[in-house]
Amino acid sequence: MCVGGQPRWICQKGSGVPEASHYDYKNLLGSMMRKFSWMLLALLVLAGCGEEITQEEGKPKMVEMEPPPPSKIIWEKDGSRMALVPADSFGMGDSKNEPEDSMKSSRPVHTVELDGFYMDVHEVTVGQFKQFINQTGYSYNLWDNVALYSPGDEYPMSHLSWSDATAYAKWAGKRLPTEAEWEYAARGGLVGKRYVWGDDLFQARDYANCNGIDGKDKWWKCSPVGSLRPNGYGLYDMAGNVWEWTADWYGERYYRISPSKNPMGSANGKYRVLRGGSWSYLTAALRVAARGYHDPLGSSSGGFRCVADVE
Repeated sequence: MCVGGQPRWICQKGSGVPEASHYDYKNLLGSMMRKFSWMLLALLVLAGCGEEITQEEGKPKMVEMEPPPPSKIIWEKDGSRMALVPADSFGMGDSKNEPEDSMKSSRPVHTVELDGFYMDVHEVTVGQFKQFINQTGYSYNLWDNVALYSPGDEYPMSHLSWSDATAYAKWAGKRLPTEAEWEYAARGGLVGKRYVWGDDLFQARDYANCNGIDGKDKWWKCSPVGSLRPNGYGLYDMAGNVWEWTADWYGERYYRISPSKNPMGSANGKYRVLRGGSWSYLTAALRVAARGYHDPLGSSSGGFRCVADVE
């Protein structure tokens, strides 16, 4: 003990305790405090990181969504404008119980679900079919008949067999629509309507070039594509102008057994399905559910438009 009873470790200089021991203790104590501070800081940092990780894991993960397909495209091969027809389901067939015998094959109404696809905004034109022939050398010899009804490159191609239409579609890298795709696209988003524009017969000449002339329909035969109003999907001439070939074999009773998902028509048959009516037909043929058919190898007054799958 130092003088005055103080502990030896706090004695001042001259107390009898070596001076170095006082400073050694202070250095040791300081070193210990610094180590403790660093350990405490490390624990705090680790605790904070753990909280951050926990919070990060608790956050919902962002899922990278693919952008929707464009509503309009230009098909490079033949330069055609195409509109997106979105995936959906619809009631296919005659919901009006039309009285004609020819409409019986359009019943019963059945629900069909389709994938999305692109469809030509216009019927394939004379000019486009000429381009196809010039590039491929495809054999076609009914130009005199075509000129009587479609007297220019901007008119719809007519007097084509089903084989002619499929050959063009293959060259263009597209295909003919199925009968279900055609009807769904023709309805333009309308549900249970008689025509592509609705139920009002007096609007027919705003949308369709059909038998005779009246109102906006000023053509005795074919009209240039896109001359009248489009339907709800932006597609022109889905009624009138020229009949349009589809990919399907015709089956009179097919609607009774049709698959509900992307139906492809009968497995075989004698005729292929045509849709939409033409310039020479009365409005009954313009009904969106009406089904026509023809020998696929024979020439008809029909034309066509193409579709392409959404990638």
